[in-house]
Amino acid sequence: MTRIGRGWTGVAALALGSLLLSGCGGGDTTQKASGGKLSGSIAFQTWNLKNDKFTPYFTELIAAFEKANPGTDIKWVDQPAEGYQDKLSADAAAGALPDVVDMGPEAAYTLAQAGVLLDLNKADPQAKGLFLDKAWQAMTFSGLGGGTYGYPWYLNTGPSFFNKALFKKCGLDPEKLPATYDELFTQAETMAKNCSDVSMIVRMPAIENFGEYGVPLMDAAGKQFTYNDAKGVEFVERYKKLYAGRGLTQESLNNLQTKEVEEFKAGRLAYLSGSSYTLNDLKDTAPDIYKNLGIGPRISTAAPNMYIESLVVNATGKNQPLAMAFAKYVTNPANQLAFGKKASVFPSSAGSMDDEYFTKDDGDPATKVRLESAAQVKKAIVWWPPAFSGSTDAETLREQIAQALLGKKTVKEALDASVKYSNDRLASHG
Repeated sequence: MTRIGRGWTGVAALALGSLLLSGCGGGDTTQKASGGKLSGSIAFQTWNLKNDKFTPYFTELIAAFEKANPGTDIKWVDQPAEGYQDKLSADAAAGALPDVVDMGPEAAYTLAQAGVLLDLNKADPQAKGLFLDKAWQAMTFSGLGGGTYGYPWYLNTGPSFFNKALFKKCGLDPEKLPATYDELFTQAETMAKNCSDVSMIVRMPAIENFGEYGVPLMDAAGKQFTYNDAKGVEFVERYKKLYAGRGLTQESLNNLQTKEVEEFKAGRLAYLSGSSYTLNDLKDTAPDIYKNLGIGPRISTAAPNMYIESLVVNATGKNQPLAMAFAKYVTNPANQLAFGKKASVFPSSAGSMDDEYFTKDDGDPATKVRLESAAQVKKAIVWWPPAFSGSTDAETLREQIAQALLGKKTVKEALDASVKYSNDRLASHG
């Protein structure tokens, strides 16, 4: 499931298009806090998931919980994708944040910094063992004293997709697809020399790509960004070299992920990072591209990136025992496994990834993508730092890299400026 902008925003509803009613009531529905009986009501908020496809799923999920816990009332609310993080901040400031809320690490970091999210390391420390360690760590913020501010829900990563017809056309071997950034850049340079009408890459790197390349993004304390070191400079220099060789167009300096998808579907782009959703989307909307599709692991030199969504608990809520129990119910192994099977996402609950659904090949292309992605989840890292702002830091990074590629400043100067902006912003909110 991707959310557009940094690869994890916006098309949540589309990616969950196959989510069905069955399988959503399993697992322990009678979790109690402090040994007492659960009662009362809470508000549960999702992100762009209330529609004809998903309403039955969540309605039954909630009904099963309420039936197992008489006297409880879960009020489900949903917010549209656009402006979601701004709405969260506004609700938190107004004291109107729902009791259990669907969000990623970046939004959670901002609200945790404001003191409105429950630190689960203190409130529910035994929960840590219920989830994959890397998922728990993704919601643990060293920059905020090491607190954990969300029950991990679903994960996503995806393979790389390649247009093998363009590889052939531009003198590349379609059976030797790139898997590392060095291989990607080398083949992109060859493509640029042999073809002037197509590209391998059409946008600037995002912060998670720096992590995949092996660049240290922050210091150990989570207080300072560090992606302007020698490795970071080396990474951007590869983009600069590609730009100088006409392997990147001037339009690429401003392109976002939506443009990247458009170019791939139009047959003008040879490489696209995606997810399980991408395969079905290409099959339905770009059948000619689908016929020549090559599938490989996500490009990485260090470890591949993955994304995470979590359920956070409002620290100022009046019924925290019920909120915690319901959040744990939605994220328990049975419900996470059912969710993953229906939604083209991956469970963060411990042991769920061992299910044969994520390990057994049946020869179907969709299964191949799922298994490739599942294997990748086991070694992937949530590279996007929670303290890195998608609305300001990400835009500044892209703009500074563009300045370097245009020759208006050196790569080191560009990254220094981006890091200074991010660190100054972080310090001002500290």
